[in-house]
Amino acid sequence: MTTIWTIAECERDIATGGITVAHWRCVANDGDNSAQSYGTVGFSPDPTAPGFKPYANVTEADVLAWVWDRLDKAQIEEALASQVAMLANPVSAVGLPWATRRAAPAARAGRMG
Repeated sequence: MTTIWTIAECERDIATGGITVAHWRCVANDGDNSAQSYGTVGFSPDPTAPGFKPYANVTEADVLAWVWDRLDKAQIEEALASQVAMLANPVSAVGLPWATRRAAPAARAGRMG
């Protein structure tokens, strides 16, 4: 199972250069099936704090680390793995039983004999 985390978008305060919201995505894939989760995390950056990184210097790895500090990364990955497993080995299905039966050509066209 492959799990890939990405940052889809960042919102920032133009005056300070601090990132205020990160939009994240996590995709789990087993080669045949995939599931994904998308969310946002808010931040209150302080440009006077030690370690503050202005927007121009931030990497995706930085933002992912900030996101993971605020989320239960393991729980999200486990939930996605469960979804992928259910897709690979479904225990239920939906449909209409009569929709799988093929009607005779004349009946489909609305003609009789």
